[in-house]
Amino acid sequence: MAEVLQVNPFDFVVFGGTGDLAMRKLLPGLYYRERDRQMTDESRIIAVSRTDQTVEDFRATVWAALQRHVPAADLETAVWERFSARLGYVSLDATKPAGWEPLQTLLKGHEDKARVCYLATAPSLFGAICRNLASAGLVTDTCRVVLEKPIGHDGKSANAVNEEVGAVFPEDRIYRIDHYLGKESVQNLMVLRFGNALFEPLWNSSWIDHIQITVAESVGVEGRAEYYDKAGALRDMVQNHFLQLLCLVAMEPPAHLSGDQIRNEKIKVLRALRPITQADVKVKTVRGQYRAGSIDGQPVPGYADELTRSSNTETLVAIKAEIENWRWSGVPFYLRTGKRLPVRYSEIVVQFKDVPHSVFPKGSGELMANRLVIRLQPDEGVQLNIMTKVPGPGGLRLRSVPLNLSYAEAFKDRYPEAYERLLMDVVRGNPSLFMRRDEVDAAWSWIDTILAGWEQTDMRPDPYAAGGWGPISAALLLDRDGRRWHDPEL
Repeated sequence: MAEVLQVNPFDFVVFGGTGDLAMRKLLPGLYYRERDRQMTDESRIIAVSRTDQTVEDFRATVWAALQRHVPAADLETAVWERFSARLGYVSLDATKPAGWEPLQTLLKGHEDKARVCYLATAPSLFGAICRNLASAGLVTDTCRVVLEKPIGHDGKSANAVNEEVGAVFPEDRIYRIDHYLGKESVQNLMVLRFGNALFEPLWNSSWIDHIQITVAESVGVEGRAEYYDKAGALRDMVQNHFLQLLCLVAMEPPAHLSGDQIRNEKIKVLRALRPITQADVKVKTVRGQYRAGSIDGQPVPGYADELTRSSNTETLVAIKAEIENWRWSGVPFYLRTGKRLPVRYSEIVVQFKDVPHSVFPKGSGELMANRLVIRLQPDEGVQLNIMTKVPGPGGLRLRSVPLNLSYAEAFKDRYPEAYERLLMDVVRGNPSLFMRRDEVDAAWSWIDTILAGWEQTDMRPDPYAAGGWGPISAALLLDRDGRRWHDPEL
């Protein structure tokens, strides 16, 4: 197992500390960092919420959450005793300037530690919380703030949020988190590209036919219907996760992996994206909305049924994106995400071009182009499809076979999940896997043009049955180019 490096002492203050994100991701992630002894004895975790309860009540709530979200085999009494001793709680309405004395008292005398303020709240509260932190004198030189997505619902609102937070925190202490960038397979993408002489010379329009990025979910909107109806798949997924993945696939090699080097290369990709305007929005984008259907043989309701009203919000979006630079000219990037699809999986598919000429006799089998598949979930790994000869007599027979690397099989030890890794990066002050403000601005600029095109052309979602791969228009998006989606075998 890789060596776990202990981080410097810190105070981790979670606003919205009793909410779903804190209980489902943040606190279980920090528990695992305790389990690996990555935190020093002086480090503390302080939850802030409007809920009126004692610290003992809060610890009991956290223990119940760990039992739900951490495998029983990983729940150890000694680890929980150490972890629970770190937990503090303050009842506070952080949007109001009054009532901050208990938090001030708790943090007094700890100004030399790294102080992380994680805003696990609605983005509309970010500005008020940051102003009140400053007014209470809690924004030290070591204080940094973490912002959860979504940052705004369009470019204008995102700019307003960034202005409010930026009035209190300098840009180098603002961490806009996207947990996809903390996944092992996403980080391994950079190693795959820049650590192997095999791939980078071929990573361009001369050898690559097209690239697909798919994030499929089998669940519906669950308890997020009201939020989701105001966002939709484009805002909820493409503006952040997808564009970040696209940047890592398409960016130029950075000089090194620290500081702003990765982010400098990502912004170049975002600025090179060809705008999708009213003139071509119906040709290059697809909107879908699931109707009633079945998943795993079980009936599931449609989106409108879950929402209890009709809606024009898309639960699936597919896009043909194009990057206008020398490396990627003529190479389409097909993006697809949707809810109530047959299975939950996420992957990046790099489809290479056909060989220019086949030297093999007719009847030996179809010559398939090489394909590199980077699996992000659920089984993280890398698969490279190559042509090979089928063993045995009877003439030359060809077959495409996969060279498969499964992280679970190759690396038996448990490694930190995305949030765990990113939280420790914040403590260390490493911003390389977090979005800079100009990235957010550029991403929203591209998304806003698509949103405007949908509105100008009155482009409504095409229906699709839950449990299917989306509306026929999603398949036609690639079919028009003589291509098809790479779907897993069910």
